[in-house]
Amino acid sequence: MSDIGDLQSLASSITAVTSPFRNYLTELHERFQAINDGAVADYIPELALAKPEWFGICVVTQDGQVFEVGECDQLFTIQSISKAFVFGLALEDHGRDYVNSKVSVEPTGEAFNAIVLDEATNRPYNPMVNAGAIATTDLIKGSSSTERLKRMLNMFKRYTGREHDINVPVFLSEKATGYRNRAMSYLMLNFGMVGDKIDETLDLYFQQCSILVNARDLAMMSATLANGGINPITQERAIDERYVQDVVSVMLTCGMYDASGEWAYRVGMPAKSGVGGGILAVVPGKLGIGTFSPPLDAKGNSVRGIKVCETLATDFGLHLFNAAKPERELQAWIDGNDVDSW
Repeated sequence: MSDIGDLQSLASSITAVTSPFRNYLTELHERFQAINDGAVADYIPELALAKPEWFGICVVTQDGQVFEVGECDQLFTIQSISKAFVFGLALEDHGRDYVNSKVSVEPTGEAFNAIVLDEATNRPYNPMVNAGAIATTDLIKGSSSTERLKRMLNMFKRYTGREHDINVPVFLSEKATGYRNRAMSYLMLNFGMVGDKIDETLDLYFQQCSILVNARDLAMMSATLANGGINPITQERAIDERYVQDVVSVMLTCGMYDASGEWAYRVGMPAKSGVGGGILAVVPGKLGIGTFSPPLDAKGNSVRGIKVCETLATDFGLHLFNAAKPERELQAWIDGNDVDSW
């Protein structure tokens, strides 16, 4: 990043610290920290080590202002959140028509790990369920497994502005217990939806789910999508602008497991969650939200994260289809203009 970019980032950081919006997020954090509902995922021993009290909220605006409260530096594995971004990389590698010939974009009421394909086309239903995510991972180009992994990690670096490591114990646990994912893969191989390098593709899929991120990374990734595919801090393009709409559209309809319909109705922001406790949400043309809190509800979504996103959507009118005057004007709260005490 240039010296001018560094200075702009510093100025934005100073503004964010003194902004009423940061005080608002602090109040949300204090309010929802008291929630004790949900349970930490434990189907992988490493996931069960997460502390239930961990809780971070980060918001990154389209112009690069960063607002964060709580444990925004705490690393956790990205899990299913990776699916949206690997879908984007597959689109860049092959184009919309070819990817859609392998993976549909229809919501499903089935669990994310269900071994089901569309009866008419034999495609997985969408890229956000495990079967669809494995199919999109299979599409990532590269002459070797190492090259494919490097391309994937470089893609995430463009979104977040930093390099990422893989949690090896989680990867090995995923690999050792991934029988359902293997069953899905061989079923899709039977119908020609994936190639015959099943073990290589599954290793890549388990590795992508084991990438370490924090709440700030999630907010930066969603802000990059909100900014048309350009990282608002580094100004590097992370995804071809032609495919941003594909990614955020499927996030809106399929990104919150089998609670996606309820989410679209009540919150109305394209989003993706993961069993590691993360949620990212996109407000196109405005900002990105990243939350981290390990306790999950019965659908596999972070309990506190849902509360944060739902409250932000209600208070600032961030629902994609909102037509009513919001209770609070977002830009005024960010800039600190004409905001009464509350």
